[in-house]
Amino acid sequence: MPDLKQSLQGLDIGHLRIIARLWGTELTASDTDASIEQLERLINNPNQVTEVLETLPIEAQSALDALLEGEGRMPWVAFVRRFGEIREMGAGRRDRESPHLNPVSAAETLYYHALLARAFFDTPNGPQEFAYIPDDLLKSIKHERYQELQGNPVEPFVPVVLKDSEPLGRLASPGEKAFVIPSGDRILDDACTLLAALRLGMEPPPLTIPRGILLELLSAARLLRDSIPQPEPVKTFLEMPRSQALNTLFDAWQASETFNELRQVPGLACEGEWKNQPRVTREFLLELLSAIPTDKWWSLPAFLRAVKEKYPDFQRPAGDYDSWFIKRQSDGEYLRGFAHWDEVDGALIRYFITGILFWLGMIDLACAEEGGTPTAFRILEDEKPAAPNENGKLTVASNGRISVPRLVPRTTRYQIARFCEWEDDGRVAAGSRYIPSGLLEQRRIAKSPQGETTPDEYRYRVTPASLTRARQQRLKPDQLLALLHKHAAAPLPPPFVRAIQRWELNGTEARIENPVVLRVSKPEVLEELRKSKAGRFLGEILGPTAVVIKGDASSKVLAALAEMGMLAEEIYEG
Repeated sequence: MPDLKQSLQGLDIGHLRIIARLWGTELTASDTDASIEQLERLINNPNQVTEVLETLPIEAQSALDALLEGEGRMPWVAFVRRFGEIREMGAGRRDRESPHLNPVSAAETLYYHALLARAFFDTPNGPQEFAYIPDDLLKSIKHERYQELQGNPVEPFVPVVLKDSEPLGRLASPGEKAFVIPSGDRILDDACTLLAALRLGMEPPPLTIPRGILLELLSAARLLRDSIPQPEPVKTFLEMPRSQALNTLFDAWQASETFNELRQVPGLACEGEWKNQPRVTREFLLELLSAIPTDKWWSLPAFLRAVKEKYPDFQRPAGDYDSWFIKRQSDGEYLRGFAHWDEVDGALIRYFITGILFWLGMIDLACAEEGGTPTAFRILEDEKPAAPNENGKLTVASNGRISVPRLVPRTTRYQIARFCEWEDDGRVAAGSRYIPSGLLEQRRIAKSPQGETTPDEYRYRVTPASLTRARQQRLKPDQLLALLHKHAAAPLPPPFVRAIQRWELNGTEARIENPVVLRVSKPEVLEELRKSKAGRFLGEILGPTAVVIKGDASSKVLAALAEMGMLAEEIYEG
């Protein structure tokens, strides 16, 4: 950073005289260069620094300490937001109003003491304006503050978030944690469903996690490439124990440079070419959360307030709240400026906790009222209870319907789904909990007439069309039968087995259709019609007085009959 001499360049002689008076002297030089040299010698005197620092108001000392926490500098917009503006005024107005005697902010106090300067510095995101302490003066102030802290160690300044630092916020109140929403590992079931759908080239069914977010996560885990499942990684992932598979997704998310939580926040739309740093932000928030005791209910609103107070610029490297184009989807209003912190930055933290971390099974949530917005969270112990084993058994009906409980091995359901049509969109039939935008839906576990919880199921059906599609992917019916034999709760129905085996030998042997049939009173009428121009619309003959009408040609046949002098009626059974 520039030193004091460089920082004083450009100030007029009147401004330099104000600085000198605040440091307890008068300038004897008549030109600016000589005055700057005189000030440099005075201000860099350690004894003089000690004396001036002791006379600063508490607010100005706090502003100085904030700069020290940032190694002597802080983005300008963030600094003035916390410690006030410096009034812009020319030499004449300054000399008339004497702002150094009546400063309106801590920033203005430091500025007229030459303890604060303003300049642009290069950053990874390009040049940005900073408030800073001149470099040589910074060393003296650091030494002085260190001596103070040696004598009074109870108030050290912490420049970074430390894992053993005090957690932000407070414990949740009884009301905030009244209705508990336990997390789980249903993201694994959604991943299996989505991977199977993509493998089949079909539109994925509704999931408990937004499809786009799951696609990004599976791509980060290298299970997808351009939305195409990668066979070997997918096989390995589906065969993993559930706890290991969940850790795989968490590790991929944590390390991803492209998974961008800010652009996923529900209700917000990000526009333009600006860039944020999602991984840096993610690591910072995880470090904040690491200070919170595990297995304790923590107040979400209190945590958000504490972050806003202590680390408001956690995702804004220069404290810039104007250059990111983020709008509210409900009305299209652009949310620019610090006044919209809760709607953007606060919403990101809320989504981070109630969405991502909840889906990944890292935390439980709780609400003040049933079905409401989460007001508390609980970080789970690293040694969580063992994930359930995938030892469920499926059932097969004679009509080709297959019910697959959630805890049938995922790799088995993935293969079965490729042989079948998906009923109920292949969704979990019951018990699915999901929070795609914090807490949008909470589906209840279905109850049996006896009040017992029924198992979650995915429902499929074997059809000639699904078997044909499977054959195109080089899957054979005997592979399906082997899978079903291995994982069925009971022996497969013989009619079902025979049907699969006969289809493999003979293909489709029966078809149910819904054709339009023309019936006439006597064979001669049908013969006459076949010879007319409407004959090309007649299809398969069903008998001497009945014939199938092709496609949607009913109206043309009716018109031809009218030209032949015959009136016909249409009868459809509903």
